[in-house]
Amino acid sequence: MTSTALTWRSALLALAVVAVWGTNFVVIKVALAHLPPLTFATLRFTFALMPAVFFLKRPAVPWRNLAAYGVLIGLGQFGMLYLAMQHDISPGLASLVVQVQVFFTIGLSMWLTGERVKRFQVAALLLATAGLAVILWHTDGATTPLGLGLVLIAAASWAGGNLVQRSTPGVNSLAYVVWASLFSIPPLLILSLVFEGAPRMIQGVAHADAATWAAVLWQSVGNTLFGYAAWGWLLARYPAATISPLAFFVPVFGMAASAALLGEPMQGWKLAAAGLVLGGLALNMFWPMLRRSALQTS
Repeated sequence: MTSTALTWRSALLALAVVAVWGTNFVVIKVALAHLPPLTFATLRFTFALMPAVFFLKRPAVPWRNLAAYGVLIGLGQFGMLYLAMQHDISPGLASLVVQVQVFFTIGLSMWLTGERVKRFQVAALLLATAGLAVILWHTDGATTPLGLGLVLIAAASWAGGNLVQRSTPGVNSLAYVVWASLFSIPPLLILSLVFEGAPRMIQGVAHADAATWAAVLWQSVGNTLFGYAAWGWLLARYPAATISPLAFFVPVFGMAASAALLGEPMQGWKLAAAGLVLGGLALNMFWPMLRRSALQTS
């Protein structure tokens, strides 16, 4: 780490990453117009794996670690997210709800380590839960309880993947994600064959237009390869406390892009839900830093 303050080039790079990750939810919706969700996820991780796997050395971690991460992120996070976004949740809300992975990560970590939950974490969770309750109260044709539940499963799977990856500090994050994709593909492909069927899979691929293939590449090259490589580069040069809060802009970009490009309405209740969820995430992130700063100045 060289500094706690971002240079303007690093700030632009971080902004580019969160913009890619945020607008990614609109891109998912574009691809789902032609591709079945599990077929889409299979293609996403296939292109993330190939040809990058031939140029990146396998990380020095056990195969079981790569397998656990690959299944959790491939099938658990993105498989469930794509299923939800096909018919049961809007892109803007999906980009917001999936961020509760922060609380799943904290809960799983405490369960494994026996650490006690702190009061500010309870308050943060209550704020985020209130936001989810607002969304559930307003479920309609665009967002259903099933969609909300699937995105929460995706968030929990993302949290599990976080803990698996954190058990391998110092590993090249891009190589790790690429090699783990090897284990994302088989379960996605098998479930796609079982539940979507080969005829529907073939039809989806055959009828995919240029925008659909661009969306697949955006997922694999932009979201996965560029996103993880750039984020890993930033984390290697700056403290996590400097970089991590920038992830709050992901749902901001997600909701703004969905409203601007897909015409998703931004009613008052939706903005209130976003405020509650993001408020909970911000409280969880910034309270310890503010408390330390207050103690140092007192």
